[in-house]
Amino acid sequence: MVAKRERRRMERELVASLTWACEEAKPALPGFCWLTHTVDYQSFPESLVVTWVFDTHADMLSALESEARQTIDALTARALADAGVVIDDISRHVDLDSEEACQRSHGGNWEARLHRRRATH
Repeated sequence: MVAKRERRRMERELVASLTWACEEAKPALPGFCWLTHTVDYQSFPESLVVTWVFDTHADMLSALESEARQTIDALTARALADAGVVIDDISRHVDLDSEEACQRSHGGNWEARLHRRRATH
């Protein structure tokens, strides 16, 4: 179990490094909007998932089928390493989604969507 003070420190470092990755990705990935992360610190870092959000489902599929996926994995790996998080298989900790899909299935409620997706990841 991670102590509360340590969780806050890790969260600050994750947010800072993932913000860097997000800003790097915006001009490089067509249709990319933002990213977020979910984590259960009781099972950290295994539970950590970084979700990259695209505007449309088509934009997301395009990223999956192109070199963009390698860019996403590389940016995520670097951001996590910069935050001191060691992950063996980065692809298990990266999820892609779209605003369009969230709007369609969850009425735009990202909190509910991420909670459901975290439970199945």
